[in-house]
Amino acid sequence: MTEPVKAKAGIYQTPEGYIVLSNGLVSRTFTLQPNVASIGLDEMRHNTSYLRSVRPEASLTIDGYNFYVGGLAGQSVHNYLLKEWVPTLKAIPGVFRLTNYHVEDTKERFTWQKNREWMPKDLPWPIPGKELIFTYHLDDNAINILAERKNQDNQRPIIFSDDFKKLSPSWRMFVSKAHERNSFINEGKLGEIMALANTAVYAEQDYKNGTKVITAKIVPGTDHSSAWGPGIGLIFDNKTIKINIRSNEHKVGFFDGNNEQKSVAIWNAESIWLRLELKADKVEASASVDGVNWQFVGICILNDGEVPRKVRIGKMDPKGGNSDFDNKGSEGRCKIEAFSMLGELPMKSAAENISRLAYLKQIEVNVHYELYDNMPVFCKWITIDNQSGQEITINSFKSEILAASEPESAVDRKERWLYPNITVETDYNFGGMSEEYIYSSSVEWKKDSLYTTQVNYDLTTPCLLEVTPKIGPEQTIKSGQTFSSFRTWELLNDSWDRERKTLAYRRMMRSIAPWITENPILMHIRSSDNASVKKAIDQCAEVGFEMAIMTFWSGFDAENNSPENIARMKELADYARSKNIALGGYSLLASRHIDSANDVVLPEGQHPRFGNSPCLESNWGQEYFGKLYNLFEKTGLNVFEHDGSYPGDLCYSNLHPGHKGVKDSQWNQFKRITDFYKWCRSKGIYLNVPDLYFLNGSNKTGMGYREANWSLPRAQQEIIERQNIFDGTWSKTPSMGWMFVPLVEYQGGGEAATIEPLKDHLPHYGQRLANLFGAGVQACYRGPQLYDSPQTKELVMKWVNFYKKHREVLDSDIIHVRRPDGRDYDAILHVNPFGTEKGLLMVYNPLNGTIKQKLKINLYYTGLKDHAQISEQDGKIKKIRIDHNYDAEFEIEIPAKSQTWFVIK
Repeated sequence: MTEPVKAKAGIYQTPEGYIVLSNGLVSRTFTLQPNVASIGLDEMRHNTSYLRSVRPEASLTIDGYNFYVGGLAGQSVHNYLLKEWVPTLKAIPGVFRLTNYHVEDTKERFTWQKNREWMPKDLPWPIPGKELIFTYHLDDNAINILAERKNQDNQRPIIFSDDFKKLSPSWRMFVSKAHERNSFINEGKLGEIMALANTAVYAEQDYKNGTKVITAKIVPGTDHSSAWGPGIGLIFDNKTIKINIRSNEHKVGFFDGNNEQKSVAIWNAESIWLRLELKADKVEASASVDGVNWQFVGICILNDGEVPRKVRIGKMDPKGGNSDFDNKGSEGRCKIEAFSMLGELPMKSAAENISRLAYLKQIEVNVHYELYDNMPVFCKWITIDNQSGQEITINSFKSEILAASEPESAVDRKERWLYPNITVETDYNFGGMSEEYIYSSSVEWKKDSLYTTQVNYDLTTPCLLEVTPKIGPEQTIKSGQTFSSFRTWELLNDSWDRERKTLAYRRMMRSIAPWITENPILMHIRSSDNASVKKAIDQCAEVGFEMAIMTFWSGFDAENNSPENIARMKELADYARSKNIALGGYSLLASRHIDSANDVVLPEGQHPRFGNSPCLESNWGQEYFGKLYNLFEKTGLNVFEHDGSYPGDLCYSNLHPGHKGVKDSQWNQFKRITDFYKWCRSKGIYLNVPDLYFLNGSNKTGMGYREANWSLPRAQQEIIERQNIFDGTWSKTPSMGWMFVPLVEYQGGGEAATIEPLKDHLPHYGQRLANLFGAGVQACYRGPQLYDSPQTKELVMKWVNFYKKHREVLDSDIIHVRRPDGRDYDAILHVNPFGTEKGLLMVYNPLNGTIKQKLKINLYYTGLKDHAQISEQDGKIKKIRIDHNYDAEFEIEIPAKSQTWFVIK
């Protein structure tokens, strides 16, 4: 991070035949035999392995059929992965298999028209690096397996079925008397079992002649039993067999009438399906988390003539009986949601199913991996190319499934876990300005039910990364078309230090979304009439501002496509351009009500993220975006402030023209808005969006502040503003977040909170300018004017000139020295080890008296060693020593309510 790194991305082959995507900083290793699987994910600086277990490379649901893409099975323990185990792993049956792979240079995700004049330095686009693409298809074996799966239970005749909404009279109950609350009908809910963990509560009925398959869907709930866990029992004359959920172990077990066979782990799910199939000489037991893909659990060999007599559903003892254990355990609930006895499959040609499914072989899945030069960052996504000759539907997908090494081991339950040290980012993110929202849109660190040898007693360590939309996308893809998932970036951190981790994240964001470095100095114009706008443009040009936005409540109407408004906006845009000022306006999207026909439709009791919201794929939504395209194409406006951006609201309407129902509503609405943002990026239209749309083209979001605080007394605003900047720049570069300076009264507070008249409050106005320009953070200066006297104009120009003189270092990363608290100095250090100015230290004095002291400042991230040259407030150059810990001593003497700065070279 402090010296130029020559870490070119490349693809290599090991002596074992493995493929390695590496740049010397990080590597991802793949085996190709007998199918593709990631067998290594390493941070190379500290020789740290992030992968502990092999998983599929992706998963898909196409036309209702579930498939893995790549992956291997057979790893005995999942704590770690040894190289010598890899050759023993087996291909997973019925999955997409590798057919080819190739390497390309990285390509731009979309077009970026740079606004070079607002950038501290030029940045490459696309990001230099390499792309590795694995191509997969289904083979004949996969189609045969799918045909066999399709020829299963949904085609069998139903002999008996109960969904426990109305209890069938054929059931007979057994309820242990170990506890008064034990019940098969808890609080009036049929099939909900309330019982002590190791006691028996079940329903029983006679086995129906002709039954070949018995299934049950069970919610384990809070049941914490193992051998007494809920399941299905099948009673013969001389034995009982049982399949049951061993809730306390996250496993499913099978008792074959004599012995408990080896339990198998099953993926965590709210519901688990259990299945017993009677064949001529045996009973096969299996389990599933979706009722479609079944995992073998056990087998019981039958003697000639053996026929079941009864069937049980619920909690039984280890041998399928009604006894209780001495240690009866604690109370818990589980629920039987469905039970069926099914008959013989109808005679049907297997060839008929195989023929019907053959089109799936013409679907090509490509899994893409990018690695960039000089960065420990991977990118991954999938594309699905439909050459089947018919439409297909992509119901859902997981583009990353990564069993990562856990950073902590906790025996007991935890409320807040430490996730693996991988920073994950996607371009499918919405809902707010916090990076945490990614966990509600596309990313989840989950429990890993295969990891049964972990330390945590409940097996709940979140160490399985899954990247998937929370709903959908439910996209129909015509033959000849290609579907692309969103992209995922994975930053392998080399430290747990907060500054270093967030510094790596900020540098990653500068590379994968370099338009965030465009950092124009901007004004919010309070009125959009011609005279007010031209006055503001003139003042911006006079003092060196670079942008003006007709802000909220200004009268600007982006939806007014009348010829008169288009002509007026073009005239103003042309006038601004003649003064080298970018001009644009504000529009509110979400948090507004249109009408019942065009708002998002949600079930009763649910509400949109911001209280109200139109559906972007309603008639109104489609017309709205059409008006925006028209406005910017015809007027030449080149700034757009888009408030209340799409927050991810679902829509259950089936009448809106742009989506079919709820399952495709989020994906389609997100695509609608991001297509517009990407178009803006291609036209050089600057985007202020209070949401995390950076990776789809937005330039800036809120740094993080409470608007009501601008009604506080001016002196309090000064401290809080610097706190907001200090806190916000942990996860943002200075150019990524805007602040707010209401020059006129805003949110109340009266004269004590208001800067206007500007000339009467020059010390405060100057402090606000010093706070912001000293941090490299641009604010929305909202009002009718930037200055009201020659002295005010001079003050504004002083700080504008300061910023432009030191723009490159001020727009660089911030190292957090001391957070503002109003009790002592506060400070931030800008660092730019690859620039001429290696650093700029800003130190503020909030006190009523002078601060005079020596500060020890760590200069490691400036890249300097031994000595540095410093100049205070662009004055005389002084040489200072840097010790072996990279600390340097700065002597400061700052008058009350003031600040100073040191340029470091």
